[in-house]
Amino acid sequence: MIFKNKTYLVGAALIASTLSACTTPTGPVDVTRFVQESEFEQVNGQYVGSFAFDSGSSLSLTPYRAAITREMQRLGFTASDSDQADYIISVNVDRYDSERPKNSNVSVGGGASTGSFGSGIGLGLGINLGGRKKRTHTELSTRISKNGQSVWEGRALQSAKTGSPAAQEGIAASKLASSLFLGFPGRSGETIEVE
Repeated sequence: MIFKNKTYLVGAALIASTLSACTTPTGPVDVTRFVQESEFEQVNGQYVGSFAFDSGSSLSLTPYRAAITREMQRLGFTASDSDQADYIISVNVDRYDSERPKNSNVSVGGGASTGSFGSGIGLGLGINLGGRKKRTHTELSTRISKNGQSVWEGRALQSAKTGSPAAQEGIAASKLASSLFLGFPGRSGETIEVE
């Protein structure tokens, strides 16, 4: 009986941690897509066709490929072997950190005066030494090709405070993929912001 209670506690902890990851605020994502809409067929509100990833993808892209797979299957596409797939998906991810001052205000003030009691010159310099904020930027670029021709391209960019849950790769991958495929295929050339 004690063993079962421990199992339940571990299971409850895992579920709680998963739910908290789902509710992590991730900030806005900027999404741009380019589309050949006639290439995608729908039946009963679901897209028809199979997909596979190109063979050049590295292991570091695994969380992004998994997130894209979920989104493609949600839309109705089915996963397949690359030699059988209707569509081949290429994935590229660029992650980098940047620092920017919290408040980079530098002010210089000066003044001069002359009068019957003498003259004077004053100079004041104010520098904000508030430090820097580091942010992690993640850009997910995806291309869907059919018969060697690109039929859909999308790019999603997110910026999050470095070290925050939103900057973790697994959470960022899910947010970027869901934003990228929101309202698929989207309007060609339009940039949208997804909260």
